[in-house]
Amino acid sequence: MRAWPASLRFRLTLWYSALLALPLIVFALMCYLVFARALNDRTDRFIGDALTAFSRELLSERRIAGEVDEAMRKTVEEVRFRDLHIAILDSASRVIAGEQPGDSSDHTMRVLARPIVVEGQRYVVAGSYSTADIEDVLTRIRRMFAIAIPLLVVCAATGGSLLAKRSIAPVERSFEQQRRFMADASHELRTPTAILRTEADLTLSREHRGEGEYRASMTVVQDATRRLSRIVDDLFLLARADSGHLLPRKETFYLEEVLHDATNSVRAMADRRNAHVALGQVVEAPFDGDEDLIGRLILNLLDNAIKHSPSGARVEVTLSRREAAYEIAVVDAGAGIPPEARDRIFERFVRLDEGRARHETNGSGDTGGAGLGLAIARRIAEMHGGRLELAESRPGRTEFRATLPAPRTTV
Repeated sequence: MRAWPASLRFRLTLWYSALLALPLIVFALMCYLVFARALNDRTDRFIGDALTAFSRELLSERRIAGEVDEAMRKTVEEVRFRDLHIAILDSASRVIAGEQPGDSSDHTMRVLARPIVVEGQRYVVAGSYSTADIEDVLTRIRRMFAIAIPLLVVCAATGGSLLAKRSIAPVERSFEQQRRFMADASHELRTPTAILRTEADLTLSREHRGEGEYRASMTVVQDATRRLSRIVDDLFLLARADSGHLLPRKETFYLEEVLHDATNSVRAMADRRNAHVALGQVVEAPFDGDEDLIGRLILNLLDNAIKHSPSGARVEVTLSRREAAYEIAVVDAGAGIPPEARDRIFERFVRLDEGRARHETNGSGDTGGAGLGLAIARRIAEMHGGRLELAESRPGRTEFRATLPAPRTTV
């Protein structure tokens, strides 16, 4: 059995509740003691004032009455206070008049005594007051605190739990994303490494093999190595971006030139897949940023469009300026992205067509992607103050649009 809850949210709530309950209990105890002392002090003042008034009346009655004992009994009978019992005792503590203090009530009594001298003799005037009302008030206070403090702690714990949930939700999501990222990365790296190991074992299992067999084996190794290298590069880029170590350079270049270079570099891959890449309308677009990263963004979009285009289809790239932003659009004629998957396509390791992403080569030797291209492209756009979004997707037309901030003036 665990001695301490593992949930961070539960721990924070528990600590918050404990830190709130402790001062509340201390405050309630202090308030209770202050109330109790105030009530007792008020009772003592009342008894003291009553005994002072009784003593004056006793001395006045003594001047009228003949005997001291008679004056005391008469004063006790005539001078009365609500809920206060007065008795006069001699020096031997014998009751001369009134009741023995404390004998007239079943409740706790608060007793106050004062000395008085009559005819040269010392007596004691004692007043006893029932604390039933005080005890009743203190009982109500205790009950009030017994209900209010747990209620406040429960309310605070509930609010603290909700606040803790909202506060640590991004952290818990971050850990969950990191765990999923590591699991997916391990899964992606396992495939090419398994291919390399298997192909090496098969190649070495026979002492003599023909040149054709070796070339076929090396082709498989080359494809797996290319895929492994691409995954490692992508993971490294994302890791640097997540840690804040990937800082884009600030240099001035022209986006249309990067588009030309990118489209030219993917034509060979497009030809192998029987696709056609066309550079549509472009505008002169000076831009301040990292040319290599922007080129990576465009290449990832083109790579994604080519891989999802049917044979003989056209992939078109355009560059336009709208107000204070450049828009780079990459359009393919693929089957489109299902509506339920459009919010997930920019997540890491997400592939809509698992079978084709892993195994389809179209006879070109190109391996499927690891589901990192769009995630990297969006991250690069965001690093440059822009954004990448799925502008449109339907059967026969899918458009990804990268929006980048344009300078206020153009050359």
